[in-house]
Amino acid sequence: MLLWSSAFIALKYVFAYYDPLTVLFARMAIATVCLLPLALRGRVRWRYQRGDWRWILAMGLAEPCFYFLFEANALTLTSASQAAVITATLPLLASVGALLFLKEPLSRQGWLGIGVSLAGVAWLTAAGEASASAPNPWLGNALEFCAMLCASAYMLIAKRLSARYSALAITGIQTTLGCVWFGLLLLSPWGRWPQAWPELPSLGVLYLGVAVTLGAYGLYTWAVARVAVASAASFINLIPLFTVALAWLLLDERLTSAQFLAGGLVLAGVALCQRARSG
Repeated sequence: MLLWSSAFIALKYVFAYYDPLTVLFARMAIATVCLLPLALRGRVRWRYQRGDWRWILAMGLAEPCFYFLFEANALTLTSASQAAVITATLPLLASVGALLFLKEPLSRQGWLGIGVSLAGVAWLTAAGEASASAPNPWLGNALEFCAMLCASAYMLIAKRLSARYSALAITGIQTTLGCVWFGLLLLSPWGRWPQAWPELPSLGVLYLGVAVTLGAYGLYTWAVARVAVASAASFINLIPLFTVALAWLLLDERLTSAQFLAGGLVLAGVALCQRARSG
């Protein structure tokens, strides 16, 4: 969660120098290259079964393909702090997904928690004001919420595949599909390859590829294979806390009083939902 939180800060920084598609392709390519030696040494567990390609493709499209498209554009329109608060809705979305696809029941208190959290998201967005770091917070927060929908789909599919595929295999599938997806988009009229690669922003892209794409996804996929989806998702509540602190320290971002209250409402709804699930 700490690695994922730092990604919001790194992305806000490198997007000031490079086109988002360039950054997304580069981080996927870096992570894929780092995984190749492990794959060649047989460290990647892979037991393909007939029909798995459908789930593999769906997982890759959900995350990283559409997820990163939504989040990259979101971070050009809203602040890192506001985007991080939106991530607190992921455990709730995962609970709804578990209800629909895994038949895990959700109590009335759980539904109340979902409603409270979504109200907090709406309040956070309504309280957002345009600024240099958040020129269009309404649209940016909406795109970040779409990214969370994609992330919840990834979690459910990764849980299904984890019985036959190791965390490294699932991460490798994601980075390879991401390379193809963002590579094709980079070749389209919307892609712009940079003429120069300044040193510090380049280190930021390297950090995103190794520490975040490879490290965070590998660790989380390893964890979700060993605990319940809802339990793993509950740790995502740490992302807003980590990111707000990092954004304050490194980007000089500030949340208004209304936004702090709205963020508290989001977390209260998540806590209510988790309490209902544990009960």
